[in-house]
Amino acid sequence: MNENALRQHIEAAWSDRSLIQTEKVRGAVAEVMAQLDRGTLRVAYPEADGTWTVNEWVKQAVLLNFPIQTMETVEVGPFEFHDKMPLKRGYAEAGVRVVPHAVVRYGAHVAPDCILMPSYVNLGAYVGERTMVDTWATVGSCAQIGADVHLSGGVGIGGVLEPLQAAPVIVQDGAFIGSRCIVVEGVRVGKEAVLGANVVLTASTPIVDVRGATPVETRGAVPPRAVVIPGTRPKTFPAGTYQVPCALIIGERKESTDRKTSLNDALRQHDVAV
Repeated sequence: MNENALRQHIEAAWSDRSLIQTEKVRGAVAEVMAQLDRGTLRVAYPEADGTWTVNEWVKQAVLLNFPIQTMETVEVGPFEFHDKMPLKRGYAEAGVRVVPHAVVRYGAHVAPDCILMPSYVNLGAYVGERTMVDTWATVGSCAQIGADVHLSGGVGIGGVLEPLQAAPVIVQDGAFIGSRCIVVEGVRVGKEAVLGANVVLTASTPIVDVRGATPVETRGAVPPRAVVIPGTRPKTFPAGTYQVPCALIIGERKESTDRKTSLNDALRQHDVAV
């Protein structure tokens, strides 16, 4: 079944849920999940101009898959799980290193040469080549993680299934996300950007560029190669003035060096904890 046919079946079933019981719709949902797992279909994909397009119908398929599946008990040694979604399999063939107790649900793609420390990757997510998902890091549903990314220990990458028009979190190639960072609500982290430890980015978090004589404030996106640290700034409430979180762009990774060297330089130069 080609992509146009898949989309037609999924969108029809989304409008009329009684169609979920038909063989064609069930087959279309199963095919979408299989392609997400293989990485031949993505919830979001980059355009040539650097923008991203979200496939809402693919998110619809992921949601339609839940009522189709039935609860099953899975036993692994002394551990018992009870869920509707199977776990990903075939890591050796895919060329992925998976350290116990890393968990990836079926319908998430993990590309060759990735390393998964004890971590969690939810369905619909995409993890690019040679990316490290470090200990207790979480990649939420439909999140898009590029190649050569490092998600440090305890990083939380938010997921998104509903509302359908909501964009997933996107972390582009070569980015370094420091320990205990949180990136949610469709925030985009640019290519080779560096987030220092404990940076929290939501759609409403002020991202303040303090490299020039005057601050420049944006929201929702970290520019390529930016070095970002957590910050605070005063805000007045009826009960008084308090410090509220923001993110500060304090520097930029050098283009003249490779990714590893430029990362080390950025951390040394700006004293950024990771």
